[in-house]
Amino acid sequence: MERLPSLFISHGAPTYALEPGLAGAQLNALGRVLPQPKAVLVVSPHWMTREAQVTGAASPRTIHDFGGFDPALYDMSYPADGHPALAARAVELLRAEGWVASVNPDRGLDHGAWVPLMHLYPNHDVPVIQASMPSRLDAQAAFKYGRALAQLGKEGVLVVGSGSLTHNLFEFRQQSESQAEYAGAFTAWIREAVQAGDEDKLLAALENAPHAARAHPTTEHFLPLLIALGAAPSALPATVVPGGIVHGVLSMESYVFGADVQLNLERELAVRHA
Repeated sequence: MERLPSLFISHGAPTYALEPGLAGAQLNALGRVLPQPKAVLVVSPHWMTREAQVTGAASPRTIHDFGGFDPALYDMSYPADGHPALAARAVELLRAEGWVASVNPDRGLDHGAWVPLMHLYPNHDVPVIQASMPSRLDAQAAFKYGRALAQLGKEGVLVVGSGSLTHNLFEFRQQSESQAEYAGAFTAWIREAVQAGDEDKLLAALENAPHAARAHPTTEHFLPLLIALGAAPSALPATVVPGGIVHGVLSMESYVFGADVQLNLERELAVRHA
């Protein structure tokens, strides 16, 4: 099988499951133009553990790890199969690179995993496992964590870092109706680095990008981008998957590392809208 790219996906608020908008349409098209994986491994900041864990359930449950949203969200599920053998393989790869890792047979899929997958693979016909984020990651360690999982791309597994390109929950809760200029500036800076394949720039983004401290008062939703970068066959080619800015401050932009599928993505979207 052709080596698969890796993805960074901005998973937004839980309401993304009900309100796909531009980002949902783009992800849906992306799922149809990428090579079909044998499984997906997702890393989400909504599962953080002291040491690395990987879901080993054959049928992982859907976790509704949020409160105060539309009741319809709590009736939603993502009944994809798990992949116990792949979970064991991921643990093997992590341990080989010095990470303490184990299989968790009971953990399900949190909304950082199942919400974007509802758009990427809406028929839940691709098995899914989830790896936790070790709680003490910094930028360099996040990249190395992704690098430890990079071999999976050669084995037909799509590695996905699911986070948020901007993530200031205080400003999200203010429910601003206008697009925050700082979110747009931060997004543009990251997009430029992705398009240039500048790994060093991306690894230093939380120190050097404009408004980085405001875009990410805490780092856990940015680090999945660096995990995806580490898991990629290469930083270039890269594809920008537009998503716009929702709720005034949440950038929904996503990236494909290691594959240029821009033209195919545009064609797929054109066909869908014809």
